[in-house]
Amino acid sequence: MATTDVPLSSIHWQKNLFVAWCGCFLTGVAFSLVMPFLPLYVELLGVTNPESLNLWSGLVFSITFLFSAIASPFWGGLADRKGRKIMLLRSALGMAIVMLLMGMATSIWQFLALRALLGLLGGFVPNANALIATQVPRTKSGWALGWLSTGAVSGALIGPLIGGLLADSFGLRPVFFITATVLFICFIMTLFSIREEFIPVKKKDMLHVRQVFISLKSPKLVLSLFVTTMIIQVATGSIAPILTLYVRDLAGNIQNLAFVSGLIASVPGVAALISAPGLGKLGDRIGPERILIAMLIVSVLLLLPMSLVQNPLQLGILRFLLGAADGALLPAVQTLLIYNASNQVAGRIFSYNQSFRDIGNVTGPLMGAVVSAHWGYRTVFVVTACVVAFNALYSWLSLRNRRSYLEELD
Repeated sequence: MATTDVPLSSIHWQKNLFVAWCGCFLTGVAFSLVMPFLPLYVELLGVTNPESLNLWSGLVFSITFLFSAIASPFWGGLADRKGRKIMLLRSALGMAIVMLLMGMATSIWQFLALRALLGLLGGFVPNANALIATQVPRTKSGWALGWLSTGAVSGALIGPLIGGLLADSFGLRPVFFITATVLFICFIMTLFSIREEFIPVKKKDMLHVRQVFISLKSPKLVLSLFVTTMIIQVATGSIAPILTLYVRDLAGNIQNLAFVSGLIASVPGVAALISAPGLGKLGDRIGPERILIAMLIVSVLLLLPMSLVQNPLQLGILRFLLGAADGALLPAVQTLLIYNASNQVAGRIFSYNQSFRDIGNVTGPLMGAVVSAHWGYRTVFVVTACVVAFNALYSWLSLRNRRSYLEELD
């Protein structure tokens, strides 16, 4: 791949992209390793009442995303001042230590506090995105960010399978120690393989939040992209709490319900893994804004029929197609963000975007649970489709206004 007209700081971007992909993959594996048995570990820590077990399991799952949303802007500002590589190192090492301590937890309150701390110390993926986005040539940013997104996705896909096998073979606590080791390997890889030529910005020269948005080419468009990121996660998470129950309604009390539900849950990730690089490359050719709007519309057209399916096979096919469309959404958003932000504020812009993503991770399952409790499982897909349709219209208007503004300047 040619690096003609690429700044000096970008000449190692291909190697950095590969190492960052490996880091995102290992981080995705590490986070999802513990997911299959999280309720079992809560039970091991003394929570045995069924209602309390459900409550605590939901709490320890969501608190990580909540604290990540709070901490992301702080780490993004520090990344813009100190560099993105040091933020990757901080995140990988910090999470490794926390995972080690989780394996030693003796009470549910200790575990809850450590899950919150995991959210505070996270941020590997958004900082990896910021690092690559500021190094890669603009003409390849869609492809590069699309390919990078497959790292965390593929790690998250394979993690639960590995975690379940390890838990069955070695017990629950050792899985946390293994996860800590995986994250430490990620730290070592980043330390010795990622290269960044970064000129530190003095604290007094740092832009305040208002100045950051004033410096953007189109603040309203960037804000709409944040909202889009949140809604993408809301749409993904809203289905998560009811998927197994919906599959049971469709198939009856089949013996392999867990396997079928797990398969249907994982197929969107497989499809996204396949489609993201190709659609990212297409976005580089025809424009990421066209890819974004088109895939949002496709998502609506796939979500609506999910409320009408009659068997798990139909649901699985539609979810695979939805995953293929979703594989283009976040890379398109990230590409548009870097088009509208300077390298000086890229870290903070990506961290703000991560905060909106985490808010979506928290509110999506909550929305799905509330809607299904009042109006049934099928209504969740209709409501989610309406939310995505609103976002498609909102994004189209924001992008059109941005285009009109540029034409006036010309």
